[in-house]
Amino acid sequence: MSLWKRFKRAIRALLGKAVETLEDPKLILEQNIRELNEQVPKMNEHIASVKATVTLLQKELDKYQKEYQELVARVKAALNQNREDLAEQYALRIEKLKQSIVQTQAELEAAQKAYEKALEVKKLFMRERERKIQEARAALQQYERARWQAKIADAFEQFEVGGIDQTHDEMVRRLQEKSAKNEARLELALESIDTSRLKIDEEMERIQAKDSLARLKAELGLESPSASDSPGGAEREPRSKEGKEPLL
Repeated sequence: MSLWKRFKRAIRALLGKAVETLEDPKLILEQNIRELNEQVPKMNEHIASVKATVTLLQKELDKYQKEYQELVARVKAALNQNREDLAEQYALRIEKLKQSIVQTQAELEAAQKAYEKALEVKKLFMRERERKIQEARAALQQYERARWQAKIADAFEQFEVGGIDQTHDEMVRRLQEKSAKNEARLELALESIDTSRLKIDEEMERIQAKDSLARLKAELGLESPSASDSPGGAEREPRSKEGKEPLL
């Protein structure tokens, strides 16, 4: 074999080894676990930022409402003193202040909804994160067992070369099949992630808790079970909240 061919073969071997290392499932899953853990403080920081916005808007709204009350008192005092000129000025400031109150209330409502949504997303993320980490750790354990099986397979192959009984060929084949199954399970564990069942589980838990409470109330004589509290009954639709007008 020429020196050039030997050089090309060595280069191909090095590249193949590098690709194999980059695609090592063990390294990838370990990195995934680290990234999942790193996302938690980032999510907490985002939620804290949204909460801070809610707090600032609430303080601003309280300030506007306090100023509104003071201006109304001044209008009354000016009218009592027959100072309509002052009352008109205060009335103009009140009109502008009303606009600020309406706008701030709308911003506060949007910020509160964003905060509640962020908490819900975090809750779902933490549950999904825990499930993925458990799956990854299980896959890593399978991977380690597959490596151990490969070592045993290598040992059996060496024994076979040395003239060991031919039944060892069957053992090697079985070990290789188990290793292949473990690799297939690893791929399925990474691809078959279903996040939709998380909300379904939460809804079922909520319904079961409501039914349990209704039965307990009936047992304690606190409240007789109604059709809406029974497992098959429909839930009573919550009354819609009346929209709040700006505090004047």
